[in-house]
Amino acid sequence: MKKLGFIGTGNMGGALILAASKSNMEKEILLADKIPEKAKALAEKTGGKLCDNKTAAAEADFIFLGVKPQMLVELMEEIAPVLAERKDRFVLVSMLAAFTCERIKKAAGGDFPVIRIMPNTPASIGEGMILYAPDEEVSEEEVEFFLSVMGKAGRFSPLPEKLMDAGASVAGCGPAFVDLFVEALADGGVACGLPRAQAMEFAAQMVLGSAKLILESKKHPGMLKDEVCSPGGTTIEGVRALEKGGFRSAVTEAVIAAFEKNAKL
Repeated sequence: MKKLGFIGTGNMGGALILAASKSNMEKEILLADKIPEKAKALAEKTGGKLCDNKTAAAEADFIFLGVKPQMLVELMEEIAPVLAERKDRFVLVSMLAAFTCERIKKAAGGDFPVIRIMPNTPASIGEGMILYAPDEEVSEEEVEFFLSVMGKAGRFSPLPEKLMDAGASVAGCGPAFVDLFVEALADGGVACGLPRAQAMEFAAQMVLGSAKLILESKKHPGMLKDEVCSPGGTTIEGVRALEKGGFRSAVTEAVIAAFEKNAKL
């Protein structure tokens, strides 16, 4: 039986823990967090086992690093000696923004197999977009197990590590941008007289449906936009107002700003 050890049970770690718990594959889940109450709540929900960082590092076959980037040095000072003593094989799974596989290896103090991942918050409901980049030390069997046991988190896409920061700026940061968009749409609906709850529901379901239509129809978003914009109609007037406000440019600049920030971490 494979053991999955999660060090850090925050939003992203918690989402992946929930996904792993729904897998039909035989596994044991170990949960460690500096705030024990967080890990305890997830353990009760998922059937996981509470432990400390060193136990997760000593026993897990896949060790998920779910701490903030600024906490990695402190964490590795604690668990690097444990990793160095292990004689069996294990894989480090890092979800730290901007940290390459090489940086993780250096911090961990050994040439250990590393899978770098970038999940996003919709993974908590099984609709995530998870980017992953295994280094050359990770076997095909280990990648296959990782994808199978984490499959309930959503859609997975392999990505060359050199493109991870770019991918993260779209898929990882994107939910916040979409949340702003949905809130703004709802505000517009409220300004036009809709009750707040209905305006939010209409906006959120519209975004959900539109995203599914793009993925399932495989049509270019510009084509789908044109299909909604009747000549002289209301939608094209709304598009005109968005263009006047620099909507597309603002979104593009948001992605670039996130990408440039990643490069500085």
